[in-house]
Order: sequence, then structure tokens, then C-alpha cells
Amino acid sequence: MTTTTYLIIAAAVLVFIVIFQISKASEYVSVLKGEETSRKQNNRINGFMLLGFMIVGFIAVYYCNKLLYKTTLFPQGSASVEGEDFDEMFMITTAVTGLVFVLTQFLLFFFAWKYQEKEGRKAFYFPHNNKLELIWTVVPAIFLTVLVVFGLRSWFRITSDAPKGALEVEIVGKQFGWMMRYPGKDKIFGKTYFRVISDENSNPFGQIFQDDETLKLKADPTNFDDVVTTQTMYIVKGRPVKLIIGSRDVIHDVGLNHFRLKMDAVPGIPTTLWFTPKYTTKEMKERTGNPNFVYEIACDQMCGNGHYSMKGIIEVVTQEEFDVWMAKQKPNYYTAFPDKEPGVVKPAAADSTAAATAAEKTTVAINK
Repeated sequence: MTTTTYLIIAAAVLVFIVIFQISKASEYVSVLKGEETSRKQNNRINGFMLLGFMIVGFIAVYYCNKLLYKTTLFPQGSASVEGEDFDEMFMITTAVTGLVFVLTQFLLFFFAWKYQEKEGRKAFYFPHNNKLELIWTVVPAIFLTVLVVFGLRSWFRITSDAPKGALEVEIVGKQFGWMMRYPGKDKIFGKTYFRVISDENSNPFGQIFQDDETLKLKADPTNFDDVVTTQTMYIVKGRPVKLIIGSRDVIHDVGLNHFRLKMDAVPGIPTTLWFTPKYTTKEMKERTGNPNFVYEIACDQMCGNGHYSMKGIIEVVTQEEFDVWMAKQKPNYYTAFPDKEPGVVKPAAADSTAAATAAEKTTVAINK
């Protein structure tokens, strides 16, 4: 621990000892002066202690904010254009509620000190006041309505239709990891069906690759060029990206803290959101001064024993870098059916060729 930490602990212990000694002294005084006098003295002590607690509390709040603010994500700013609205809304909410907090806490402790019991002072019975009731009902209602309107405006923006030309990525969660699917050159996602999902057969999304008379399915050719990746999502700086979100088991939540966005991943009910990245991963490493910085995909919904480990990564790159990366990816169809990949010799064909060659050599040897 640092020297500052030791000093804070020592100060806290000292304050506790002082309070303890004051309370003990108060007990001794009560014995000497009588119960009524002791009660009044304790009342005065409590009033001053509450006033002191308020002052120390405000100082502690300010100190903690100054000390810990730099450890939050706010100094970096939102990594998405749309996330700026949520940062603004958060700051407005914090300003309004912070002002109310300071005012109410000040009045609470100040009144406890100012209106403590005194000789000749009688308590004022104040049962009801329509004007005050109206003020403290209507004013908060107006502020809360404004905040809700701000929130709905931003929410409708990111859940509305994405701009034309947006990159589309399907992201699906399962205990405990993330999977992503990109449309191929046709820019169309192939159809999927949950009953053909099979990790063993390299079909984690349940893409309909072939006919199935039992399930009455017909192969969807638009699946043949779709690309599937796990844990790492590639998106483009300055290009809107639309996420089509789903889950294979329980409710998860795609948490994009750096982009100030999140959305539930619900089994059987696809959800969507879109945003525009502002900085590449490389640029964020420079902005944060952290060479190990990564954009994180967190699961923001408790989803089981391995919830803590459900983490994905987003790589924000330029359009040129994305095109190069995409060109290197193999469609999932060829992963599921390696014998279908162009340029790959089918095992069966290779075996028959080898057998024919061996038979030919045997025939030549016999003739000789």
C-alpha cells in the first residue's frame, strides 16, 4: 500500500478513537449531572457530529471522484458516434441528480444540527401543505420526463434501420462465448434452422447447407459464401455496423462498454442495434497510452457459472484492412464440407486413383 493509503487508514482510526472517547466522557458526565442534563448534552454532541459527518462526507465524495475518475472509461470518450448521445445523457442525469443529492443531504444534516432540542423551543407540527406537495411532485416529474425523452430518442436511433451500406454482422452467444457470421460476396445472410445446429459438423449457426427431406428443408445457396468466426469481430472505422444479435441457450447481453451500447441476446428472438466506430484499435492504443488495449465484448447478463469468462474482442480497422482480412477468410461451407472446396482433391477420388495406379503396376509386373 502507498503512504497515502496508510495515512487515510490512520486518520480513520484516529477519528474512531476520538468519537469513542467522546461517548465515554458523555457517559461519565451523565452519571455526575443526572440523566436529563446528559440527554441534552448528548443531543448537542450528536448535532455537531452530524454536521461534521456532512462536511467529511462531501470532501470524501469529491476526493474519490477526483482520484477514480481517470480509471473510468469517460476520459477516453465514446468510441462510437452514437455513444456520444449516451455520454451526454449520463452527464445531464448526473448533474441533475447530483445537485438534488447535495441539496437534500445538506438540508438533512444541517437541519439535524440547527433544529436540535433547546430550552424554550417547541417543535412545530406541520401535517400537510398542498403547495409543497405539488412542487416536489411536479418538478421531479418534469425532470424525469425530459430524461426519459432523451433516452428514448437515443434508443430509437440505434435500434432503427441502419444507414445504407452498413456492414452487417450476426453475433450469437452461447455458454460461454461469442460467434460471428458475415455475409459473403452476395451480401446476403443464408437461412438458418435451429435443428441443424451442430458444433461437431462445423455448423454453429444452423446454416441450411443441404436438402433435408425429414425436416422439409431445401439448401440455401446464399449460405455457401458466409464467413463464420469466433470470439473476434472485425468492423470498420467510420462505417456503420449493424449487429443482428441472438442466443443459442440462455439470455446473454452484448455489452459494448467502449461504444456505450448494450443489447440483450434472447433465444429465438433476434435483436438489433447499429453504431459507427470512431477510432481504430490502433488509434485507441495511442489515445489510452495502453499498448495492450482491446475493444471488449462483455456479457452484461448473468448467464451461468462461466459468465465471468464470456469475453469477445472487437478489432476496428480501416476499410482496406478489413477487405484484406475478409479475402483471407474461408466460407464456413467449406469448413463443414472440406471436400467441396475448389482445388481440394476428394479423398475418395484420391483413393481410387491410387488403387488404379497400384493395379496397373501389378498387371505390368505379371506380364513381365
